[in-house]
Amino acid sequence: MDIRNSLASQNDRKDEKLNIQLAEKICQKNQREAVKELIEFVFGEESKSIQSDAIKVLYEVGYRKPELIQNYVFEFIDLLSSNNNRLVWGAMTALGTIAHMKADEIWKRKEEVINAIEKGSIITRDWGIRVLANVSAEKERYRKKFFPLLIQYLKKDRPKDIAKNSVSIIVTVDENNKKEFIKVLQARLPELKKSQKKRVEKIINEIS
Repeated sequence: MDIRNSLASQNDRKDEKLNIQLAEKICQKNQREAVKELIEFVFGEESKSIQSDAIKVLYEVGYRKPELIQNYVFEFIDLLSSNNNRLVWGAMTALGTIAHMKADEIWKRKEEVINAIEKGSIITRDWGIRVLANVSAEKERYRKKFFPLLIQYLKKDRPKDIAKNSVSIIVTVDENNKKEFIKVLQARLPELKKSQKKRVEKIINEIS
């Protein structure tokens, strides 16, 4: 499989269709060597277009077969400190697809993840919330560390992001913290549009 020449930028394409198709092929054929090659593009290529294509393909693979990218968890965390914002939020997206499989590894470098969430773009923040929540779901001690942070993020979320991020956080809600989670959601309800409010109320009803 010719990975480089399958990328969107190498075919003068501005859309992501070819990158998504490549991810699908990699998953269908379990092409671990292709994943390794894409990682090398992210770290070794001078072309930002190829880097962008590569990280896109990697997290698209993560959506479909996270086991194919899970061994690169530390590489994705390394990218969180990149000066290239596309790589930062792309890496956080990739981490979001494998966090449930690599909770212990992410825990070891949690401060880098938290720092990226607090300094990053909206996409980085949203996927970072999912990363912390999925790690929290794996062990109680992770939950004790991350749940207070997740609650603070929820308090500060833009109204249109509350429902989406609540769905991410819900995997870490248990009997010990459920009341606090519901209290924060209820406090945000007056800020929401009708459709947004309906979604959040549904979440509250599901866990009450």
